[in-house]
Amino acid sequence: MIKLKSLTICLLVLAGVSCQQKTPQKQPKKPNIIYFLADDLGYGEVGAYGQKIIKTPNIDALAKEGMLFTQHYSGAPVCAPARYILMTGQHAGHAHIRGNDEWAERGDVWNYKKAFTDPNLEGQRPIPESTVTLAKKLKEANYTTGVFGKWGLGAPNTEGVPTKQGFDVFYGYNCQRQAHNLYPSHLWENETKVYLDNELIAPHTRLEESADPLDPANYAPFEQKDYAPTLIHEKALAFIENNREEPFFLYYASPLPHLPLQLPSQLMADYQETFGAEEPYVGDKGYFPTPSPRAAYAGMISYLDQQLGELVAKLKELGLYENTLIIFSSDNGPTYTGGVDFDFFESSKPFSNGAGKTKGSVNEGGIRVPMIASWPGHIQKGSVSDHVSVFYDVFPTLCDVAGIDPPENIDGISFSSELLGTEQSTHEFLYWEFPGYKGQQAVRMGKWKGIRKNISKGNLKIELYDLENDLMELNDVAEAHPDVVDKISKIMEEEHVPATIQRFKFSELGDQ
Repeated sequence: MIKLKSLTICLLVLAGVSCQQKTPQKQPKKPNIIYFLADDLGYGEVGAYGQKIIKTPNIDALAKEGMLFTQHYSGAPVCAPARYILMTGQHAGHAHIRGNDEWAERGDVWNYKKAFTDPNLEGQRPIPESTVTLAKKLKEANYTTGVFGKWGLGAPNTEGVPTKQGFDVFYGYNCQRQAHNLYPSHLWENETKVYLDNELIAPHTRLEESADPLDPANYAPFEQKDYAPTLIHEKALAFIENNREEPFFLYYASPLPHLPLQLPSQLMADYQETFGAEEPYVGDKGYFPTPSPRAAYAGMISYLDQQLGELVAKLKELGLYENTLIIFSSDNGPTYTGGVDFDFFESSKPFSNGAGKTKGSVNEGGIRVPMIASWPGHIQKGSVSDHVSVFYDVFPTLCDVAGIDPPENIDGISFSSELLGTEQSTHEFLYWEFPGYKGQQAVRMGKWKGIRKNISKGNLKIELYDLENDLMELNDVAEAHPDVVDKISKIMEEEHVPATIQRFKFSELGDQ
């Protein structure tokens, strides 16, 4: 009996040890996700993509640490639809927001003084409350979500504000128009208006006619105290600090380098020394003047680069870098106005440059954008991908990373396999439509790119370009390949669903 009792005790002890050994280990924390979106940054304006003048050491370092994509596209050639497509995974033929829409029926929305006192004149037309956004899906995976920068998808006091679209925290510009001043009178924190230590100056303000454009003192009113990109950046860093214990999704929607050419003087001093005396830009109906337009623009991009570097440094300081996926991109191609010398910087290289070919255009210079992804231990260092991808692929990709299923009604294909070096699915085609700039459609199908322009003028002719041999889209070969044109025409017809918002409809395509 004594032996049996001893054996029983031993078995109980062993069982206890065995149970202890089988106790489930704490699951590793899901990866943090940072999506860093530049504003109007051209494909050729980053060192890793060939830029020779503007210094972007931190973006270039990210490329060395991760994967550089050579064939990544925005979902649209301007701000609001690109951001909507990014947040919903739907292409422009299915999207609710298909162009910039200032919701002008509310009143004098371009009057900055009125909008300052009346938030009902601020912001863009709201996306519906029922919209399934990327942020809402990541909330399902227990991510804390924050957006810092420019929103543009729903005015204050509407269902479209970030905090009603899946984001726990928001700080920045609600309104795209307000972002035409980098020293604004106010920003928004969640749903609260935050007043800044800046005087209200409407973005169409120019130098006075009697002012000497060579006198730096005359530009003093356009450099004030609170620089919005710096304030936004500080809030983003704090978000990382405050949420280091649990997985987070940080959507960093920088207002840089979107016009106007505004930058604290000390941040462009090196470029002023490099470029020497410049012909001042005295301003126009939309953007502020500056004595050193090249130095200001280059400095804005280098400051954007510095901020990315500081995010990476913060992750490393907190021990989060190894478990964070960082994606860097731009919402569309570069601008062609407001004092920017796009030829000097070769902003769209290797694509065609300037008005009608970059921002606002479905040509390559308007929609092909840089994208770099870094995730230590998962993405091969220094890798280059020619996988053809687009903004509406980001949604399913990040769902894969978070371990959840994306919605069924999206148009995107996850490129997570490409990131991880396994077999990747591909699109049969990519589709764009844009009701602005006289109406446009485009299809990328293998090496072929079909474009329709001036649709609102009654033009339905399709231009065809062979991107393998004509990246600048200079030689229309439609007549030589009628079969390809016919396929693209059918795709344009099938992928276009009439818009729910009247101003985005194409009567020329049969929309009622």
